Amino acid sequence: MFEFIGGMIGLGITGAAAFGGYVQTRRFVREKLRFVDGAHKPAAKWVAGAAATVVAVPVVWALPIVGAGTAIAFGASVCVGVAHGSKDTKRLTP
Repeated sequence: MFEFIGGMIGLGITGAAAFGGYVQTRRFVREKLRFVDGAHKPAAKWVAGAAATVVAVPVVWALPIVGAGTAIAFGASVCVGVAHGSKDTKRLTP
């Protein structure tokens, strides 16, 4: 019973981290990095995703409820957020 509840809490934390990472990164790239050329290069999304994963690993080790998948999901969501924010900027800029 307690393992199920712990698993559901961990899944919720993973989903919240992934959703928050995507939304915040997309908004940041679209609004703050609109005129930064380096943010729109193809490698920028991979660098941001890898950096977010590295930053999330110590947090994952500190929380016994979540696992390495949380850090990976967070890094992937940041990667996708950078890509979509860059595409939004290119589409919205006159």
